[in-house]
Amino acid sequence: QVQLVESGGGLVQAGGSLRLSCAASGRTSSPYVVGWFRQSPGKEREFVAAINWSGGSTDYGDSLKGRFIISRDNAKNTVYLQMNSLKPEDTAVYYCATGVANWGWRTISGLYDYWGQGTQVTVSS
Repeated sequence: QVQLVESGGGLVQAGGSLRLSCAASGRTSSPYVVGWFRQSPGKEREFVAAINWSGGSTDYGDSLKGRFIISRDNAKNTVYLQMNSLKPEDTAVYYCATGVANWGWRTISGLYDYWGQGTQVTVSS
């Protein structure tokens, strides 16, 4: 079992930045991919970013490349999502997830076994 806790969400003006954190506990030695997803009311859960165990591979949703940066510190069992140049359409609840070992599955939310409770990000115009 892995437990995930997100933090760092909040209210920010358009053009601003936030850094989200995802702290893991439990079976953290497993070489899992960690993904970030987001969901806003009335919309499907959307892939935001993913990082593999070593941190050597990262991937981003198409509309997010160049603005978001995912990183991890395995010594702290924490994955970060740096979000820059935020836009009102980035407003959503952001979730981190893990439990996927196959990098090829990184964008498929239904294949992740463990999820955090989510953190709200609101970008005002």
